[in-house]
Amino acid sequence: MEANTTENKKVIFSGIQPSGDLTLGNYLGALKNWVKLQDQYECYYCIVDLHAITVRQEPKNLRAKTLELLAIYVAAGIDPDKNTLFIQSHVPAHSEAQWLLNCNSYIGELSRMTQFKDKSAKYTNVSAGLLNYPVLMAVDILLYQTDLVPVGGDQKQHLELTRDLAQRFNGAYSETFKIPEPYIPPTGARIMDLQEPTKKMSKSTENPNGCIYILDPPEVIRKKIARAVTDSIGVVKYSDEQPGVQNLMSILSTITGMSYDEIEKKYEGKGYGDFKKDVAEAIVAELEPLQSKVKELLADKKQLEEIYSKGAQKANYVATKTLRKMQKKIGFIPVSR
Repeated sequence: MEANTTENKKVIFSGIQPSGDLTLGNYLGALKNWVKLQDQYECYYCIVDLHAITVRQEPKNLRAKTLELLAIYVAAGIDPDKNTLFIQSHVPAHSEAQWLLNCNSYIGELSRMTQFKDKSAKYTNVSAGLLNYPVLMAVDILLYQTDLVPVGGDQKQHLELTRDLAQRFNGAYSETFKIPEPYIPPTGARIMDLQEPTKKMSKSTENPNGCIYILDPPEVIRKKIARAVTDSIGVVKYSDEQPGVQNLMSILSTITGMSYDEIEKKYEGKGYGDFKKDVAEAIVAELEPLQSKVKELLADKKQLEEIYSKGAQKANYVATKTLRKMQKKIGFIPVSR
């Protein structure tokens, strides 16, 4: 059960919040890459529900979104027999270890985090949880003696803090944590907003036409792609001067495997009509099987319960082992068995 013992595989940890609806960008940029990792690495994929409550959630919705996200993980091809799939709040070590690491973190470094500054500017009352969010993220990673963390550009700062906190703890109390490295996939899709193609597609967008959600019906997908911002040039070309077209080409290339040169040749002299139609149909064809599997899984709550219970059992074993090591090194008296 120990991390990094299965055929000496390196450990990967990642997670997604069960708040909002997952987008095509989450699927192409994260989930599809996670599937490719499951035979080569020992993977822990978490539903980070503790992170979600830094902003007040409707309890009923949070429960529903947590199960939906687990179903999406499995429907996307993340095999629960090859990976550890679990719900963060089912592993108490995350909350316990966060306090220990909080006491080794500094307010100055947390308040300088870009996401904290951006999000705190939106609220009148800023929760302590929002400030301490990066410490919990660090704990998520360090509890599993993680080697590699898949990161996007917006998470690099958090991983740097994780490394700093691990090194600080190791320096104060002796070697306790592995120092995780960023994992940059050999191929990765950065999917941009359909209405503002200079911004990353985000599930927190204010304009629903800017993103395609994984569970959007086919007719909705077709409408959103038809409305996607392009330009007046009228040529399908992968160019920084045409960010809208470039984004649609990235989507089509990622789904179909066509190169940008092949896409340019296919739509040479055709304008954007046929191109957009084909992009929409490629997305529909890619997502329909996933959507069907999600519905099937959500109709069988017992199967989902078996998956998250099994995942929590393994995650608890590994995380608690690291937590006990932290407690002992800090000077706490171990609990009698």
